[in-house]
Amino acid sequence: MKIRGKFYGVGVGPGEPGLLPLVAWETLKRCDLIFVPRAQSLDYSAARRALPQGEIPEDRFREVEFLMDSDRDVLRTHYAQLAQTLADELNAGKNVAYLTLGDSLTYSTYIYTVHALRALVPDLRHRTFPGITSYCALAAETDWPLGEGKERVLLLPCPDEMSELQAAIELHDVVVLMKIGRRLPDVLRLLDKLGIAPFCAYGHRVGMPEAVIQPDVSQLSDAGQNGYLATLLIRRRARVERHSPVQPDSTQTGGALL
Repeated sequence: MKIRGKFYGVGVGPGEPGLLPLVAWETLKRCDLIFVPRAQSLDYSAARRALPQGEIPEDRFREVEFLMDSDRDVLRTHYAQLAQTLADELNAGKNVAYLTLGDSLTYSTYIYTVHALRALVPDLRHRTFPGITSYCALAAETDWPLGEGKERVLLLPCPDEMSELQAAIELHDVVVLMKIGRRLPDVLRLLDKLGIAPFCAYGHRVGMPEAVIQPDVSQLSDAGQNGYLATLLIRRRARVERHSPVQPDSTQTGGALL
């Protein structure tokens, strides 16, 4: 009896090639098949571009077009079909991986994929590798602390109503805003109105060749900026330094400057 293969979910990070865990990369190189999602609006897979190029044979990759559809019945059908394709390969004894941008379990298509697959294969052998999120990459790029001391931090998909976003900002020290899309101009206007834009950072396609990084949102014009694959780090008030500046000690000069 053939042993069923193992399924791996791999978060490849925000886009910079190679910015993924070493253990995940070593596992990918041993997989028989690697499924890579591609948005309908793109002619390439952003997740695949995040891998070091030329080190895995081309014939191991399978591209999957994923849907940006709000109809839940359409999405259920899509993920059920994908799960069946994955189950067939696993039942044939192949080890199969599925790539996702950022982290595997943070607003990713992998979440729906693995749940649909487990419904078909209750005894599924699998491992999920974590990945670096866009907001962690943006914070590192701009030296922007995501939480200090007992600061309250909220991870929030952007609401449609700016009054809801304002309420969230007022209740938390830091808001990590994701899934912004077409709401970006309204969000930028709100931050400006609240007077906190200088304390906020913006990143679009962080880690990719076409990335836009702005550590001070007050310097960012809403004209021409894109909210797709964008992240905002929002701070409710200016950051308080937690160290005391070192004061020169005139007694230690030894008269050298006299």
